[in-house]
Amino acid sequence: MKVLVTGGAGFIGSTLVDRLLAEDHQVDVVDDLSSGNLGNLADARSAGGQFNFHQIDIRHAEVSELIERRKPDVVVHLAAQADVRVSVQNPVLDASINIIGALNVLEGARRAGSSKVLFASSGGTIYGEPEASALPINEGHSRHPVSPYGVSKKAFTDYLHAYRELYQLEYTSLALANVYGPRQDPHGEAGVVSIFAGKLLDGEQCVIFGTGEQTRDFVFVDDVVDAFVRAMTRGGGLLFNIGTGVEITVNELYTSMAKAAGVAAPAEHAPARVGELDRIALDAGRAKIHLGWEAWTSIDDGTKAVIDWAATGRTSA
Repeated sequence: MKVLVTGGAGFIGSTLVDRLLAEDHQVDVVDDLSSGNLGNLADARSAGGQFNFHQIDIRHAEVSELIERRKPDVVVHLAAQADVRVSVQNPVLDASINIIGALNVLEGARRAGSSKVLFASSGGTIYGEPEASALPINEGHSRHPVSPYGVSKKAFTDYLHAYRELYQLEYTSLALANVYGPRQDPHGEAGVVSIFAGKLLDGEQCVIFGTGEQTRDFVFVDDVVDAFVRAMTRGGGLLFNIGTGVEITVNELYTSMAKAAGVAAPAEHAPARVGELDRIALDAGRAKIHLGWEAWTSIDDGTKAVIDWAATGRTSA
């Protein structure tokens, strides 16, 4: 199968690309390298004619033309402005990437005659601030996002539905929980697991924003990639939560990771950040029924993999 992955140099995208190539698919990656890293594609770039890389900003019409030329069977759309705080500070930038850029990708898939588009939505934002009694939330929960990032993710799923009705272009939308794993940037603002790993290994004090009692649903990148692969041929026209259904506080996360890294120092606390949810966890029961998917990686195993990966990078540098 021919698969085109936008954002394929990011940590989720590159992990997906490696899986697709291992299963003998032909893969094109589109990435502007604003946050992705070619180093993540080192193995993929040795795959010869099975792999092609295209450095393009999805906000440019060129991406539609490329997709139309390459004629992928499936388009996996991962490229995004993915920081909630940035979306609050600059909602126009967020919309230019997450709505206009995404529409360029969708138009390319339509013109190419692709059979399906897979979309990485956000289970942590599209549902807004749910009541604690509703957790873990399922896909039937009302969707009233409280950040521009969440609004853009919700809106694009509506575009996917419209294109399905207008042009019979199939889609599946995966509402991802807090994805973490090797290759996630430890120097960015998003990705608390990788940030903690980097600081713990560098002997720096970790910072927890707010009380640390806010909860997240942390799902490992390999589990997420498995959901995308399954959704290539299943779950047409549906939204699926991809998470563990388990709430973990940021304080609990830090304690676990500090212990794994052999660090006894407490974290520093800073003021809470605007736009972030207090509690979230996703019910992935629909994904189990329709995709045969469920998360299998424990938080202890997953965070250890991140720490080991980060440590290896420092050893080889």
